[in-house]
Order: sequence, then C-alpha cells, then structure tokens
Amino acid sequence: MKRRRLLRATLGLGAMAGLSGLAPAVSALRWGRRAMLGFGTTLSLQAGHESQDTLDRALDAGVAALRRIETQMSLFDPASALSRLNREGKLLAPPAELSDILRVAHAVSRDSDGAFDVTVQPLWEAFEAAQRAGRLPARQDVEAARAKVDWRSLDVGPRAIRFDAPGMGATLNGIAQGYAADHVRQVLASHGIRHALVDAGEFAPLGHDREARPWSLGIADPHEESALIARLLTDGRCVATSADNLTTFSADHRHHHIFDPHTGYSPPDLSAVTVAADTGAMADALTKVFFVAGPSRARALAHQWKVDVLWVDKAGRWEATAGLQLDRA
Repeated sequence: MKRRRLLRATLGLGAMAGLSGLAPAVSALRWGRRAMLGFGTTLSLQAGHESQDTLDRALDAGVAALRRIETQMSLFDPASALSRLNREGKLLAPPAELSDILRVAHAVSRDSDGAFDVTVQPLWEAFEAAQRAGRLPARQDVEAARAKVDWRSLDVGPRAIRFDAPGMGATLNGIAQGYAADHVRQVLASHGIRHALVDAGEFAPLGHDREARPWSLGIADPHEESALIARLLTDGRCVATSADNLTTFSADHRHHHIFDPHTGYSPPDLSAVTVAADTGAMADALTKVFFVAGPSRARALAHQWKVDVLWVDKAGRWEATAGLQLDRA
C-alpha cells in the first residue's frame, strides 16, 4: 500500500526570500540526493557539503539508518521486529531503537490521557477485515477490538517487550516516520552536514536549501491532494502531517486510519493536522492527539505541548497558530 503525501518539499518562496536572517548563498556547497521507497511511501534525503566524498558518505549513512529503522518498525515486513512482536506477543532482546521509540510513545500516551496509543492495531485489523468484506465492522466487533487497546498493557523492558493481554497488537505508523527523520538528521549532522532536508514521510530540516533559503514545505489540501492550502517556511523544527484521506474505510472519510482509542472510531471533526515540533517523533505523534482533541482544543493543546499546529476541518476551513510562517497557496 502506497501512502499519499500531504507534505512535500517545494521551491523557495519568492515572497519570503527577503526575510531577514537568511543564510547567504554558499556557492561552494555540493548537493546530493537519495530517493527510495520505505514505510509504504516515497522517501528522500537532500544535503549539501563542501566535500563530495563527505556528502556521499553522509547520505549513504543516512540511507542505512533509515533502512535499519524500517526493518525494525515496519508492518509491511513480516520479518520486522514489530511484526514478530505482534505475531508472538513478546520480543526478546529487542533492538535499542524499538525500545526507545516505544518509551517515547508511552510518554505521549501518558501525557495525552491515552489520545495517542500505539496499541490501536486491533482496531485497524477490525476495519480492514470488514473492508475486505465490503462493509464497515459491526459495533460489537469494534468494541471487541477496542477492549484490546491499552498502551499501559505494552510492557517495554531492557530485555524484552511484551503484551500483558492476549490479542493485542501495536502499530508505529503514527510515530515511526517522524522518529526515523530525527535519527537520519542526527546521522547527517554527525558527518558534518549543516544543510539538509530529511523526508522520511515526515520532515526534518537542517540549515538552508541550495538557494540559501529556509526549506519550504507545501501542505496539501486533504480534499484535493494536487492542490496546496499553504506553504510552510521551516524554522529548524520538524514537521509532520496526518489526514483523513490517506487510508479510508468509507467514501465520506468518516472512517479512516486514525482512531480515537477511547471510542474505537475515527475522530469526527478534522480532515488534516500539521504539527511543527522540536522532534519528528513528537510532531508525528501529536498529529493524532490533535485529531482526537478536535478544533475547539487545538490552540490550548498547542500551548500545552509547546508546538505549533495547522488544522483543517471537514468543511475544508483551516486555522493555524501564530508560530507557523505560512504563505497561502
């Protein structure tokens, strides 16, 4: 399954190019790019450096890190560590990065009162099974799946990860791409890269683009993917987007891949959420927290989590907090 893209790298914004504080053009930089498939979508790394050898080594290391994380966390690969955990109910000697991301996920779950929960996989399976049969799941099927959802019953220890109840399952589709963007950015920086854009499905920028401007991202209209609702000028923070049109279980987008763990159904009020946060993992996870909270609580939650957010309601109206530098498309 190939995921649609709601964020995309765009050309520099002419209207914003004159903003003060932009880095001057650095003609000595050599630029390189790597593109690949991963996490069910298209991924890419762009970076610049004075040395071609350094640039190539850094990009190769970034790709290797991305592949390593995907082999641990992908549900598309039955041999991944996460797939084995779901299949067997426990995972001995877990990879350090898998344990790390689950601890991050637990912290977000705790601080959001369970609005974010990686153990929603049984709900996904219930809706996917019903979709294959050409229908929506019966309420009792949703309730049975929801009874298996509880982040507190996923025990993450140094020597093993295990579910405390039968029939549970985890998905990292709501945080893994942001987490991967964080790690790849760290790898590039450790090789001396100061200017890069990591697209691991969610975005992590470093420095400026090849025109010495801040990296800019187009935010797609969730109701018309080929159109942009705004362009976002990045400020060094990571950016993630979730939307109701990425994977749907009903033609009206009422039922989709984002679940409210408390109800077992998709949150009813929003079509898309974009979050800018210090880390990609946090930006990625919080898009689901904002979906569950709905538009009435968006500004208060942005203040609480110290992030900025843009949200689009079901009618296509959008709002954003003041910390995002946006240009209407």
